[in-house]
Amino acid sequence: MTNGGRKRKRGGGDGADGGAASRKDGPGGGDGEGANGRKRSIAKILTSLAALEAEEHSDRAGAADASRRELALLESNADHKSQAMMDYYAKMEGSFDAAEESDAAARSKRSRLAASAATAAVVATEEGAAETAAASASPSRASGGAGHHQRRLWVKDRSRAWWDRCNSPDYPEEEFRRAFRMGRETFDMICEALGSAVAKEDTMLRAAIPVRQRVAVCIWRLATGEPLRLVSKRFGLGISTCHKLVLEVCAAIKSVLMPRFLQWPDEAAAAVFKERFQATYGVPGVIGAMYTTHIPIIAPKISVAAYFNRRHTERNQKTSYSITLQGVVGPDGAFTDVCIGWPGSMPDDQVLEKSMLHQRAAAGMMHNACLVGGASYPLMDWVLVPYTHQNLTWTQHAFNEKVGELRRVAVDAFARLKARWACLQKRTEVKLQDLPVVLGACCVLHNICETHGEELDPELRYELVDDDTSPETPIRSEAAKRARDNIAHNLLHRGFAGTTFF
Repeated sequence: MTNGGRKRKRGGGDGADGGAASRKDGPGGGDGEGANGRKRSIAKILTSLAALEAEEHSDRAGAADASRRELALLESNADHKSQAMMDYYAKMEGSFDAAEESDAAARSKRSRLAASAATAAVVATEEGAAETAAASASPSRASGGAGHHQRRLWVKDRSRAWWDRCNSPDYPEEEFRRAFRMGRETFDMICEALGSAVAKEDTMLRAAIPVRQRVAVCIWRLATGEPLRLVSKRFGLGISTCHKLVLEVCAAIKSVLMPRFLQWPDEAAAAVFKERFQATYGVPGVIGAMYTTHIPIIAPKISVAAYFNRRHTERNQKTSYSITLQGVVGPDGAFTDVCIGWPGSMPDDQVLEKSMLHQRAAAGMMHNACLVGGASYPLMDWVLVPYTHQNLTWTQHAFNEKVGELRRVAVDAFARLKARWACLQKRTEVKLQDLPVVLGACCVLHNICETHGEELDPELRYELVDDDTSPETPIRSEAAKRARDNIAHNLLHRGFAGTTFF
């Protein structure tokens, strides 16, 4: 408008020019306003885009900051957890170290207390008075009562008064013989022979059980057959310890003493046996009498029918299970061969076929020698048995009488065996697999008593009862049948046969 005024002032009345100028400016002013509007719209759009871009950039920056803060928080939590675990581990390790140190200290303390207790026990034994031992132990209780109470966790106090009396030199010989079925001299010989096999060394926790006490536990258990709880009370030892000692000493007897005291006679000994049997009974070539007895057992868990003793069950009306013990006895009443452990349902002839005797005879080692048995054995070239058929002649009666006397040697030996070792008279607590070792030890101890002249107390006499069986084939050799007839004929005509059958 200012420019128009100036033009009007310059142009004066020049209307034509002024009108022309007015017409010219009219359309031109509309175009400027439209361009300005478009520019403003573009500017608004650009501003909006810039604002959106700035907002988006701000959002991305905020999200990045939030992610960084979250990551930093996670890392911080992880560090805290790791530190807490390390602290816990350090505490646990310290507690374990402290526990180990305390356990080591306790073990060391118990070891010192056990060693001092063992030393006190040895001193008390040497002095030979139980009261002195109790008096010497009381100061240690007063000085360390807590330590003594801790020692009881390792060793239970038990009375050994009975064994201390038996082990004393002043103990009467007859009482010792009644308790152990042998004199003190024989007992000392057994202890000396088994010393290296059963001896144990002392430890820091306790003193080893002496050899004499170990052997005494085994022999007293075999002699009386008392249960292990009574053995424990007698000797002041644990029940499991007594059971272990019995098995260990029996195994030592089998390995050390059996080769010395239970062996098959060699040629020189066999010749002596033949002479003694023939001089006493008139039967030539006999080197031993044979017998099979049954040992009662608890019903086994396997193969029950095999160990069922039908004959004993029918006779006593009581279910019975057993194993067999076959033995050969010399003229002095000692065993020269034993076969142990076959089931009680087997007859005597089958036990003989499975024994070492049968193998020895099959190898030709029974040439010019024979064993005397009862009617439950078959007649063979090396087994002499009585006549069993009906309507016997005088000669056969006389022969049966002499064979019965010979067989009586084995029967009496088995009766003394079961009388000495009462554990063979009743069912035992020993497991079936360990029983042959125990029975073998009883046979060896029987031989030791027989060879050392140990008399059996008449009050211990035992009546042996076994059922005779019949072999499937009573006569297994015609040559043996003729030899038996010749022996019977010679016995009658040489005056060796008795007359009790008339």
